Amino acid sequence: MFDTPGLVCMILWYMMLFHPLHADIQCMESETQESPITNVSVDWRKMELSWQSSRNFSEYRCIIMDRGMEYIDTEVDSPLCSFPLELHMPMHKGLTFVIEVPNTNISKQCSFLPGGMKGSAIENFSCVIYNIFLMNCTWQAGRDAPADTQYFLYWQQSRGEEEMECELYIKDENFRNVGCIFQNVSIGDEKAYFLVNGSSNNSLIQFYDEYIDLYNIEILTAPLNVTAHCTRDPMGCIIMWHPPLTSHVENTKCFQYEISIQNKDEPTEEKKLPHVRNDRYEFQNYNEKKRYILKIRARGKNCLVSSNWGEWSEPIEFGQGKDYFIFVILFLIALGTISITLVLYCLFKRYCSFKNLFPPIPQPRDKFNALTDEDIQTEYVNLPTKSHTEKITTIEE
Repeated sequence: MFDTPGLVCMILWYMMLFHPLHADIQCMESETQESPITNVSVDWRKMELSWQSSRNFSEYRCIIMDRGMEYIDTEVDSPLCSFPLELHMPMHKGLTFVIEVPNTNISKQCSFLPGGMKGSAIENFSCVIYNIFLMNCTWQAGRDAPADTQYFLYWQQSRGEEEMECELYIKDENFRNVGCIFQNVSIGDEKAYFLVNGSSNNSLIQFYDEYIDLYNIEILTAPLNVTAHCTRDPMGCIIMWHPPLTSHVENTKCFQYEISIQNKDEPTEEKKLPHVRNDRYEFQNYNEKKRYILKIRARGKNCLVSSNWGEWSEPIEFGQGKDYFIFVILFLIALGTISITLVLYCLFKRYCSFKNLFPPIPQPRDKFNALTDEDIQTEYVNLPTKSHTEKITTIEE
């Protein structure tokens, strides 16, 4: 036998907060006898389970259980059970409520069964907080969801705050909502509740919901004001920094740091220190003839801070390193000398003659091989002469 109206108010709060959910509520009881327990209802905002009984019992036992068989039970002396407000059980997988009367076979079991087309709910839902106040949530469409399915995200940061729908959706190439960007997000002590509902003209779409500790999904920013001060006597460097900024933690003892010190000339020579708790570290293996690259990142420790490593700080360099200045100067001098020599060589070759610049040296006269007078005369006689005719003019008185 089914007693459906008794648990309608179980999802009434969700229907008031969010887009209407598609779900079936079924209550089962023994077929042999009619249960005196009727009109089961749940006030989800107060986390109270109540019912009516046609008989007076001095003790009841009530249980709430999810599909993973995780449950909470309590015993009361009246038809009202109050569960811890910290109880965060997603409803998209279904919930079961059981009311029993100890030492009897009287019981009542009611189930919350989400409705809609199987495989139409979103998949791979995840959120991340970054840059202190920004949050991105993404998901994938259900594998069997109709092509016209559109999804909508609602969330409530805590039970005492109002619900909000996403104001800036991320869309895919088919204009389907596949994510959301939130601004001005603050991290509190309570879990935030997320619900993604869907709509389609062809069928009912299953919803998806999840409770998330916001501090667990935060990507911590890098530590601030990282500095390194090195001294020769004593030889060492003092590395200091400030904790990363968060929206909810001011205690500096809540962080653990990892320091990376890398030799700039030998990148494979890297030293990592993953368990530094203070905001100060003394680097004792300092070699002033080397140049180092320093960066730091943080994660939470023993506080409501993400235990995942955050972003690395901007690398800074410290240490003297090798003095390349003299080598550079000598190289430039050598290069300049070679260049000037080549230029002069080209100019001389183009505009000047080596014979003009370096005329031959006259040889001294060889007295032993000098010509005789006869030879000179012979030479003179043999010289070519010009022939010309003389004209004599006689003048008579």
